[in-house]
Amino acid sequence: MELTESPNPAGLGGTSEELFALANAVAAVIGGSVAIEDLDHRVLAYSSLPGQRIDELRRRGILDRRVPDEPEQQRQYREVLGAPGVVRLPVLAPDELPRAAAAVRAGDLPLGTIWAIEGDSRLDADGDRALLDGARLAALHMLRRRSSAELELRAREDTLRAALRGDGTAQEIRFQLGLPERSPLTLLGCAPAADGPDRTGPAAVRLGAAAARHWAAVQAEAAVATVGRTVYALLPRAGQAEARRLSEQAVASLGRTLETPLRCAVSRPADDPAELPALRAEVDDILRVTTADPEAPGVAALGDVHARVLLLHCADALDRRPRLRHPGIEAMREHDRTRHTAYAASVLAWLDAAGNAGEAARRLTVHPNTLKYRLRRAHELFGIDLDHPDVRLSCWLQLRLTG
Repeated sequence: MELTESPNPAGLGGTSEELFALANAVAAVIGGSVAIEDLDHRVLAYSSLPGQRIDELRRRGILDRRVPDEPEQQRQYREVLGAPGVVRLPVLAPDELPRAAAAVRAGDLPLGTIWAIEGDSRLDADGDRALLDGARLAALHMLRRRSSAELELRAREDTLRAALRGDGTAQEIRFQLGLPERSPLTLLGCAPAADGPDRTGPAAVRLGAAAARHWAAVQAEAAVATVGRTVYALLPRAGQAEARRLSEQAVASLGRTLETPLRCAVSRPADDPAELPALRAEVDDILRVTTADPEAPGVAALGDVHARVLLLHCADALDRRPRLRHPGIEAMREHDRTRHTAYAASVLAWLDAAGNAGEAARRLTVHPNTLKYRLRRAHELFGIDLDHPDVRLSCWLQLRLTG
């Protein structure tokens, strides 16, 4: 099918005519339809030359202003955005024509992608060069289209990112972010869950862009910044209850948009912008727990996961300082490994059951007398005094938290 109608820039949210002209110029070299997309897979511009090769998937993308979702497309987008040059992609359906694509970048900042249906033959060196030149020029046009509001958002993002690192005085941060005096500040952190299809790379970039748009729409005073795979949002005038309500809305909305499970952490409220690094540490602790647990709630505060956060810090301390480990526990584990005994599992089961030998034996599927014998032998062989409450606590921590 040929698509030769004139493009309508106004119908594409203000897309400039230059992008359409650029798509036509690239298509004239390649021979097939060309489309330029943003990171949300929205079609910003497309070629409309008579006789260009086009298939149904491209036609639907142009008519819907968005690329139709296909099972393998997310993998293809990750491949294109991660490649330095032109990527040739296999067809995903019998009626689909072969495609080549390249990332549109401004330096290291991804802005979108440019796609070309190949002509009657595969792209040659001239075709590759035309596609890469098109990506470079598309980046210039897309950057030029950024409004002053977007530039202001970028400045606010840089300020918040610096504040999260502890850079800048409280007065400077308050002025640059326009924070009201003596108003509660609540920090949110949002990140993809561990069981999502993609936790890093393009998915994190898309989350950052989508979150910035979301908070600009629902909370104009919010400042948003992406650090690594986490998107932080600073909400002024919001207590923890209000912040939790807004977080639940954000997780539901962004999760549907990105088609990936998300987790959001809500910090305690604070009055002083100088506390932002501490609030960030709190949010990071919460996300460390919730993003790793498929059963964790979508939104959590420290009180919801306090015990698990505390245990993670204990595990970190044992990893950093191995000398803090009880030598008897290490000896017991080595004995189990070399002699195929089960002292460590028996001690841990007894500790987990709060000293109830019958319950622990049931979990181990052994007789209670067998368990009691193993506990006595653990004391005799490894010097583990389970009658002392401090020893019980330290042994339980080590058995639970270290391998």
